[in-house]
Amino acid sequence: MEIIDLNEEDELIELNNKEMADTVIHKGRGRKVKGNRNNDDREEAPSALGELVSWIMYFAVAIIIALFLKTFVIINATVPTGSMENTIMTNDCIMGFRLAYTISEPKRGDIIIFKYPDDETQKYVKRIIGLPGDNIYIENGEIYINGSVTPYQESYLKEEWVIANGPYEFQVPEDSYLVLGDNRNNSLDARYWTNKYVTKDKIIGKALFVYFPFSRLGAIN
Repeated sequence: MEIIDLNEEDELIELNNKEMADTVIHKGRGRKVKGNRNNDDREEAPSALGELVSWIMYFAVAIIIALFLKTFVIINATVPTGSMENTIMTNDCIMGFRLAYTISEPKRGDIIIFKYPDDETQKYVKRIIGLPGDNIYIENGEIYINGSVTPYQESYLKEEWVIANGPYEFQVPEDSYLVLGDNRNNSLDARYWTNKYVTKDKIIGKALFVYFPFSRLGAIN
């Protein structure tokens, strides 16, 4: 007859139970790790998609802002002739401010971008010489404003004004402006137009600065 120590048997059973428990726990942990890996994969996909959507939104907002600014705030123009030399050179690219005259009135000496009175499909760039109600008299290349005996000083002229230099007389209507080019010897301006004046509603904006070529980058005066 075999004699079994009950305490030893209990110990063996307890050990077997512990090994089984460890095996179950180990397997459970393995399944948990596997489950985490799948969850990470599922989380990464929506995260990448969300980032792509965010970038698309950024680009869309940037495009909308750019279109808004171009339509309502700024205007770009290229001057194809030498009519405004030496202030603005041939083929200079300039930027103007569309809202300039919603907060103030145009001033004498301002350079404006406007719809050409004889063909409103074209944009012109010239300098304001006559304001609404002004009487402008031009003789021998000198401008006299409202009966003044002292000629208006124009330090920006390219050269001595000798072509089509007068006599001319302009009575500027209300809400209108008389404009001339800075290069008076080579400028198609009010002296030659059928419709002599630019009405305020045809002014697109005030020219602010040259942005190209970069060698001429700077404010327009």
